[in-house]
Amino acid sequence: MNVLVLGGTQFVGRHIAETLLAAGHAVSVFTRGLTPDELPAEAERLRGDRDLGAAGLHVLTDRSWDVCVDVSGYTARQVRASAETLRSSVKRYVFISAISVYGDPGQRPVQETHPLLASAGEDVTEVNGETYGPLKVTCENIVREIFPDRFTVLRPQVVIGPHDPSGRYAYWLQRAMQGGEMLAPGDGSDHLQLIDVRDLARFVTTVIENNIGGTFNLAGPRFTWADFMQLIGAARVAWVPADLIQAAGLTFMELPLYRPERGPRSSLMDVSNARARAAGLTLTDPAASVREVREWIADREPPSMLSPAREAELIRLARAGS
Repeated sequence: MNVLVLGGTQFVGRHIAETLLAAGHAVSVFTRGLTPDELPAEAERLRGDRDLGAAGLHVLTDRSWDVCVDVSGYTARQVRASAETLRSSVKRYVFISAISVYGDPGQRPVQETHPLLASAGEDVTEVNGETYGPLKVTCENIVREIFPDRFTVLRPQVVIGPHDPSGRYAYWLQRAMQGGEMLAPGDGSDHLQLIDVRDLARFVTTVIENNIGGTFNLAGPRFTWADFMQLIGAARVAWVPADLIQAAGLTFMELPLYRPERGPRSSLMDVSNARARAAGLTLTDPAASVREVREWIADREPPSMLSPAREAELIRLARAGS
C-alpha cells in the first residue's frame, strides 16, 4: 500500500515509517526538512510546513495515497488544513492522538467511551501542558468531521523507546545505571503504564493492512513503581512520599512518568487496552524495552531532569520526616 506519514522522521513517526517500509509498503514522509533524518533511502521525502495551513501543503496536491498517518497534528489549523487537502486523496486518515484527551473520569480502567476534556477553540495555536489535551480533542473532532467513516484515532499512553528525545523514560534508566542512592517516588505502590513505540508502530501497520476504523487506547502493561525500580536494576532506592514531592513543587517534567495514585489525573495510569488487543495490538516485554533503550542511551548525555542536589535534599527531608 502507499502510505503518507505526516511527521515521519522523529521518534514516533520514524518508527512508524520504518515499520511500514519493513512490511513492504511504499512510504512518503512529509516534514519541514529542518533536521536530517535516518530513514531508509526508499522513503520518499516531501517538504512543506503545516503551520502555514493549506499554503504549506501544496506538495500534497494532485497526489493520492491509500492511507495518511498523521503523527504531527497538534493544532486545529494543522489538522484541518491537512484533512481538507487530503479529503479526496486518501482512503483512510489515521490520527495519532494521546491519552491526554481524557479528563479525570474517576472510573478505572479508562476506556474509549469515557469523558474527554473540553475541546480547545480552533483559534488556539499555543501548545503547552494546559492546551495539549484539549487541542488533541479538537483535532480528533476535525478528523471525524472530514472522514466520518474513514478515520482511525489512536490514543497512546506515554510512548517510550529508542530515539525518544524527551528523556522521560531514559532518565530513570540512566539514573539507575549511575548507581548510588536513588530517589524513588511514593512508597512503591503507585502505578506506571507506558507503551513501547514499536508496539504503536506495529498496531498502525495492522490498522492499515486490515482497514480498521474507530478509536483505540494504546497502553502497555500496568505495574507498580516498586516493580519498575526492580525492572531497571535500581540497587539502592529511597522512597520519597507523594505529599513531600507535591510540597516540593516537583512537576511531571522534573520527576517524569510519576502520577501518584491519589493525585490529579491518576486514572491516566490505569488505561484499558482491551479494544486494541482485540484488534491486534501486541506488547513488548517491559524487560526488552529496558534493555533496548539502555543500549540506545549508552553513549548519550543523561537528560536534564531532577538535579543530584535536589534529589539528595528530598531524600534527606523524607528521612527527617519518617
